[in-house]
Amino acid sequence: MKILPFLLLAFIANFIYAQDPAGQKKLVATRTVETPKIDGILDDACWINVPIATDFFEIRPVPGKVEKQDRRTEMKVLYDDVAIYVYARMYDAPDSVSHELVSRDNIGNADFISIIVDPFYDKMNGNGFFVTAAGVQFDAKYSQVGDEDPNWNAVWESAVKLDDKGWTCEMKIPYSALRFSGKDVQSWGLNFSRRIQRTNVQTFWNFVDPKVNGFINQEGLWTGVTNIKPPLRLSFSPYVSGYINHYPLNLAGVKNTTARFNGGMDVKYGINNSFTLDMTLVPDFGQVQSDNRILNLTPFEVKFNENRQFFTEGTELFNKGDLFYSKRIGSIPAYANYSGVNEGDKIIKDQTEAKVLNATKISGRTAKGLGIGIFNAITNSMQTEVEDANGNTREVETQPLTNYNILVFDQSLKNNSSATFINTNVLRQGTAYDANVSALLFTLNNKNNKYFINGGGKMSYLRGAESSTGYSYTLRLGKQSGNFTWSYNQAYADDKFDPSDMGFFTNNNFLDQRIGLGYNAYKPSKWYNQFESWLNLNYSRRAIPSAYQKVGFNSGYWVQFKNLWSAEFDLSLDRKGNDFYEARNRQIYHAPGVFGAALYVNPNRAKPYNFGGNIRYFKQAAMGGEEYNFYLFQNLRVNDKLAFGLDLDYNPNFNYVNWVTNQGEQSIFSKYDRRTVENSFDAKYTFTNLMGITVVLRHYWSDRRNKEFYLLKPDGNLTAYEGPALTGTDRNYNVFNIDLIYTWQFAPGSTLSVSYKDAAETYDTFYTERYNKNLNGILSAPQNNSLSIKVLYYVDYLDLKKKRKKI
Repeated sequence: MKILPFLLLAFIANFIYAQDPAGQKKLVATRTVETPKIDGILDDACWINVPIATDFFEIRPVPGKVEKQDRRTEMKVLYDDVAIYVYARMYDAPDSVSHELVSRDNIGNADFISIIVDPFYDKMNGNGFFVTAAGVQFDAKYSQVGDEDPNWNAVWESAVKLDDKGWTCEMKIPYSALRFSGKDVQSWGLNFSRRIQRTNVQTFWNFVDPKVNGFINQEGLWTGVTNIKPPLRLSFSPYVSGYINHYPLNLAGVKNTTARFNGGMDVKYGINNSFTLDMTLVPDFGQVQSDNRILNLTPFEVKFNENRQFFTEGTELFNKGDLFYSKRIGSIPAYANYSGVNEGDKIIKDQTEAKVLNATKISGRTAKGLGIGIFNAITNSMQTEVEDANGNTREVETQPLTNYNILVFDQSLKNNSSATFINTNVLRQGTAYDANVSALLFTLNNKNNKYFINGGGKMSYLRGAESSTGYSYTLRLGKQSGNFTWSYNQAYADDKFDPSDMGFFTNNNFLDQRIGLGYNAYKPSKWYNQFESWLNLNYSRRAIPSAYQKVGFNSGYWVQFKNLWSAEFDLSLDRKGNDFYEARNRQIYHAPGVFGAALYVNPNRAKPYNFGGNIRYFKQAAMGGEEYNFYLFQNLRVNDKLAFGLDLDYNPNFNYVNWVTNQGEQSIFSKYDRRTVENSFDAKYTFTNLMGITVVLRHYWSDRRNKEFYLLKPDGNLTAYEGPALTGTDRNYNVFNIDLIYTWQFAPGSTLSVSYKDAAETYDTFYTERYNKNLNGILSAPQNNSLSIKVLYYVDYLDLKKKRKKI
């Protein structure tokens, strides 16, 4: 703690004497009467005499280098009362342009061109519109310090052409895809970016210095935008879907094959110039990719990626403070009550996910920089079907009807700074407890975004039969721009702080401190393009009552070579510590120290065939515990339409020591061997930039073979277990998934998708030797097969209005 005042003084001194950045390009806005035809052919008369944005600067591999004339980029922008229009000419050798076809919102092995606009010119928030040389669209939202949200989607037009000079692109971005003020004269933040895939060259019109933290804050300026008015932003996306599901339960009175029909709608409504309402009514998430389930031997929950678009798109405001884990809503609820399942009851059908009845988001930012977000979702109750000893069946409610809410106020300040208030609350029907979490957050940067201080305080309140209130805070400061960076971080949570009802949180009751040092070389040398290095020192204590937990460090080095291969080498060392969680009964365990080393290798992915992977090694300073990890991936691009990928992961553990079970109040540990094998295969065939098919196959096998058992003593050490023989403590887990999805964007914003899924899972308490036996076992296990068809049609109110006028 004594280091904190010194770091604060150093930070304040650097904050005062910082200098302003230099240089900003400007482009004068040009209004058009004639609308260009969006065909990728740059022959429309309206493009004549429009100012050209050119002389792009590299961000990689040589930051600040002006693009070569024979590879130059020329951009033009027009606007009218309806949209902005973009002209792009990318000079290049025609046969060298990379143009792999992939699905929307992916880049693949392709060159791209993009326009990034910041309509409110707050240098913190923007929208990016990307088009690859294959005509594939990718769009994203950008928020403070350059965070990218690729899940945001808009409806806009684009077209590309390859010719003898390289390739061209035209875009039409309707105002309905943007938020901006109603001022008569406006200036927007603006930048363009281009990537040449084969050489990994990326350029920006207005120079983006990699040594400066942030991306939107280094934009150019589009001046003189006059007399444009935000349109009525109202669209509907009704959908219908049908499912056929087969699972061989083979139970009397229970059908193995079932079918269902769903219908619902998504609605987007522009409440005013700044705010948008997004609503999904009776949503259908059955076609999202399956979670990569694993055998978890830790005392903490596994965090899965969110694949449901409504919960990933435009959620940057709701993700402030790490209080929102969207999979809590329906997919992985925090609360489940099985008290209604009696001893001797047999569970016939367990509903593990709750049906989302509806969800609503209202979000936006005013012209004065105040961001406001309101989120609400309601999930139906979950029922579990059980059978008693007499053969009678009944349903038990394991989760009640639940209401999830978030409220956010986020005020943008000068110098990419902000102050935020966020509140989440979960209300459950009946006697189940409710949860409420609030946080005040702040981020302060100096003028050139070189030095920072951020942090916040949080409070959780759980109300039920036993109510509790908990507190947490974080404080971080340091230097975030330049070749050399440093930071100091302190985080605290008392023993009652719990935001897990709507957030993801593994444990509380800690006081953690970390010092981070980094040095990055952005200027290429004779043998590398870029070099990064870092060192982190970590110290952790239990907060209440105060006790030492662990201390350690990790360091790493990453380098990209001239041939576009890259390598990373990591070292870590955790000294012997006190673990208050592994025993699962609040008993202390003197955890052994762990040394780790890892090497990661990544190839030049522009090559049709490329491969890479990693080798990792960990040494546990107790009973000879060792862990290895060998990972290899391979990618084969047959042509611009067809590609394959194969991932092989082998992770054996020998003589590791961890908790295995509890007997009453006694915690039992074991020395064990473990083998984990994960293989996945993916393939894609893209017919056009609007139609494609993908398939992913994954088999995961992991086991635990206990060799010796130990009793955890009150002093935290282990002694040989001499009690009754333990059975059923080995583990053998297999999971197999197939996800095959066909998508066709048959109209702007409208899609037809067909999904086939196959899933199987086995969990045994005995070991099955050899990989082929486990693979054969999971393939012969009961398979849950489903086939679904979903049609979603996008309807823009303004388009309907135009059609009515024509009639």
